[in-house]
Amino acid sequence: LALMSTISVGSYSAPVIEFLEEWGLEGLEYNSRSSGGLTKVFVNGVWMGVHREPSNLVRTIRTLRRRDDISPEVSVVRDIRERELRIYTDAGRVCRPLFVVEEHDLKLTRNHVRWLQQKYKDTDPLQQPYTWASLIKEGVVEYLDAEEEETIMICMTPDDLLETRLLRQGINPRADVELEPSARLKPPPTTHTWTHCEIHPSMILGICASIIPFP
Repeated sequence: LALMSTISVGSYSAPVIEFLEEWGLEGLEYNSRSSGGLTKVFVNGVWMGVHREPSNLVRTIRTLRRRDDISPEVSVVRDIRERELRIYTDAGRVCRPLFVVEEHDLKLTRNHVRWLQQKYKDTDPLQQPYTWASLIKEGVVEYLDAEEEETIMICMTPDDLLETRLLRQGINPRADVELEPSARLKPPPTTHTWTHCEIHPSMILGICASIIPFP
C-alpha cells in the first residue's frame, strides 16, 4: 500500500440512492428501450437507472462529499466512453488523501496550517479541537480510491500549480532560468486543469518497497 493509504469501512448506500432519486434519476422501467444517449448509474455495482446530466450529477455529489453531507469514503467515477456513472459506498477499497485544488489553487491555506498547529480554530468561540478530520469535513483534503484517481488530474507539488497559473497568463516560468547540470530535470511546462495535489510526492510510494509507486 502507498503511504497514508487507508481501507474504506463502508457506509449505507440508502442516502446516496435517495439523493439520486431526487436529482433526476430515471428508473429502468421507464427507459428499458430508449436509454440511448443516457448515462447508466450504478451504486455498488447495481444498475439503479439512467441520468440525463451526468456531469452536473458528478459535480453535485463531489460537492456534497466535500461539505460532509455524505460519507467522505463515497467514490464517484464517470466513464464517458461507456456512458456509465459508478458510485461506491462499500468496504475494502484502498483510498488515499489528496489536497483539493480549485481554480488552480490549493484550498489549503496558511490559516489551516496554523489551526492545526494550535489545535483549534480562531473563529470558533467554543475552540473545539481542529484536527485532520476537520480538513476532510471542510473539503480541504479528499480521500480517493484507485478507480476515481483515474478520472482526475493530480499534480505533484504546489509549484506545478504556480507554473500553470503563470502559463495561463502568458508567462513562461522557466524562460529566464539558467541551465544547471546538477539540477533535477523537469518536463516542459504545459497547461493542465489540475483537480488535486499530492500531499508530498513521496506519498505515492510504499512503506516496504519505497521504489514502487502504488495507486
